[in-house]
Amino acid sequence: MYNMVFCVVNGGTVAETDVLPDCDVAVFGFGGLGEVDYERELKGETEKFDKVARLSKEADCGIVCGCKTVSRGLLRKSAAVSDRGKLLGISDMLHVLDCEDVKSGSSLGFYRVNGCKIGLCVENDLLFPETFKSLSMCGCNVIIAVLEEVRDNVPPLLIRAYSFLYGIPVVMVAGRTAYFADISGAIATSTQNITLFEVSPKNQYHLVTTRIKGITSDSRADY
Repeated sequence: MYNMVFCVVNGGTVAETDVLPDCDVAVFGFGGLGEVDYERELKGETEKFDKVARLSKEADCGIVCGCKTVSRGLLRKSAAVSDRGKLLGISDMLHVLDCEDVKSGSSLGFYRVNGCKIGLCVENDLLFPETFKSLSMCGCNVIIAVLEEVRDNVPPLLIRAYSFLYGIPVVMVAGRTAYFADISGAIATSTQNITLFEVSPKNQYHLVTTRIKGITSDSRADY
């Protein structure tokens, strides 16, 4: 698979963005859409998801955009995904911590965008290694993480470790900072309004063998 260009937009919203640089996938943080009420969207009172789809069509690229979604009064942290004019879906954060006033989602975000298998990690899901392990086992080429902000140095350390351990490049937007971690363990950051990362989405595999006590060919023959 050829190298792909990921554009992280740290400044500006989807509505304010008329032109995107030449890229395969553009990533907006939570400020890209703000809060989206599903009922108002369905009634046509707002067109926020439609604006994401239109921008992806005009720019001929995929778009991932963080947002807060409201459904029947329930608030969730989410990410909308569009590919060249088509809204593919909205994935919600799976893990709610302590007394946070949001609800959790129910399934992993996994999409094929511009020919690339992309996994989504929303906010708290970054703290749970099984998120990245599961997306890796699903065959993801790249994982996009969307966070509201970075309060400490833990998120950059985690994406660097996950990328190295699971062999998947990670593009992350948190607040007004863009991050990219590759499978070698290197990490890059940028606070520019628009940052371009060139990503090699190919998966690399290694043969790993282990020895455990108690399972033999003889015992398996008894089943």
